[in-house]
Amino acid sequence: MMAEVLLELDGVTKWFGPVKANTDISMKVHRGEIIALLGENGAGKSTLVKQIFGLITPDSGTITVKGDPTRIKDPKDAIGRGIGMVHQHFQLVPVMTVTENIILGFEPVKGLNLDLDSARTMVVEASDRYGLEVDPDAAIEDLPVGTQQRVEILKALSKKVDLLILDEPTAVLTPQETDELLGVMKALAADGTSIVFITHKLREVLAVADRVYVLRQGRVVGEVATKDTDQAGLATMMVGRAVVLQVDKDEATPADEVLSVRNLVVQDDRKLPAVNGMNLTVRAGEIVGLAGVEGNGQRELVEAIAGMRKVVSGSVHLGTEDVTGKSPHHIHAAGVGHVPEDREKHGLVGGYSIADNLVLNRFDEPEFANRGVRNFGAIDANAEAYVKEFDIRTSGIHATAGSLSGGNKQKVVVAREMSAEPRLLIAAQPTRGVDVGSIEFIHSRIVDARDKGAAVLLVSAELDEILSLSDRIVVVHGGHAVAEMPGAGANRQEIGRLMAGGGH
Repeated sequence: MMAEVLLELDGVTKWFGPVKANTDISMKVHRGEIIALLGENGAGKSTLVKQIFGLITPDSGTITVKGDPTRIKDPKDAIGRGIGMVHQHFQLVPVMTVTENIILGFEPVKGLNLDLDSARTMVVEASDRYGLEVDPDAAIEDLPVGTQQRVEILKALSKKVDLLILDEPTAVLTPQETDELLGVMKALAADGTSIVFITHKLREVLAVADRVYVLRQGRVVGEVATKDTDQAGLATMMVGRAVVLQVDKDEATPADEVLSVRNLVVQDDRKLPAVNGMNLTVRAGEIVGLAGVEGNGQRELVEAIAGMRKVVSGSVHLGTEDVTGKSPHHIHAAGVGHVPEDREKHGLVGGYSIADNLVLNRFDEPEFANRGVRNFGAIDANAEAYVKEFDIRTSGIHATAGSLSGGNKQKVVVAREMSAEPRLLIAAQPTRGVDVGSIEFIHSRIVDARDKGAAVLLVSAELDEILSLSDRIVVVHGGHAVAEMPGAGANRQEIGRLMAGGGH
């Protein structure tokens, strides 16, 4: 017998001004079922789940929860109906403890006082019940990202939800943390909790979901049981064409050394050693992949190379030039393109137009300015060309970068950094949060950069990406290189063991 229909959408439609974000969407979620929502960036997935959680209101159509056709007024109303949501960007207060964050807005009281003891007990019991191990007394800011994710899930589950919405739940998790989360999702479903999750990662969909709804341009274009499909089938449904999931590239022909890092020591934001005597080289015409669990000095290394972080000791050379401690502007002028890990913080100015963001580090070049006077015609023509070439989905080049979906923001950064034909391209998490069609495109551009003679340093938490693109793989642990191997034929299990600190 089919399980109870917990959630049903019928003809849900949402407009934002002249843009139709969702069109006539219908779907069902049964109790204990895991549903994946797939689609390209800007396909309308996040808009849809926000309507289910009461963050925005549909313009037409009905949402039925446990047989009750209802208008969900706000998130508090959604929670009252047994719907919880974990957002892509965590909603936690860094200076507060795990317990304080979980009870925030729903604080238990004893008389007139906050009852922290019972709150703590509740957190411990929920942690045990759901298999989500957390320290109830730890401050959020001291926890790794994977543990913060657990806190967000516990926070939602503590409200006794029947339906849990997860928006890109593995976007910032390590492979090990991802596997743990998928296990938690399966356990929750087995216990009767329904899950709707948004992701771009097809392997995860096939590993954990029962059914998949695919959105394209705000419409449901397909629904399929995971047992009846594969990665290639899902990718085709998403994009509307066959997608090359495996990177097709010729063997590298490395030339001269472009980047040389010697005995580099760099501190993290807390002034603790993050890079500990790192040695690394990248030659023209090769892609060197840096494999490691996040938090092992990759971010600090990249920022030191790009001139964004102070070097304690050691050196960074571009060709024969010592650029240790030089400014980001100097390093860019020396021929370095940098796709940063955090596009929001370091890649874009959200309030600036797309056109301005596409010349952010070139605004003073003769092509775009004459004696300090900006050439708006050239800036606009540059933007129009890149929006077309990189398929940046936008209402126009003068729209703000902040108005774009995450994947389209990434395309703006990639377009700007790669199109300058740098001698060294640093690509840090280049496909984080982007859809499968965009991943295919960005990967092809990285290979193109290599084939044109660029030295490419690829830093990615996605081991599949490292294995697929790299001509040479360097494994980092504890802030230094622990192993190096050719990309061709590299063993996934061996790399995973080295990433976890399993010896050389």
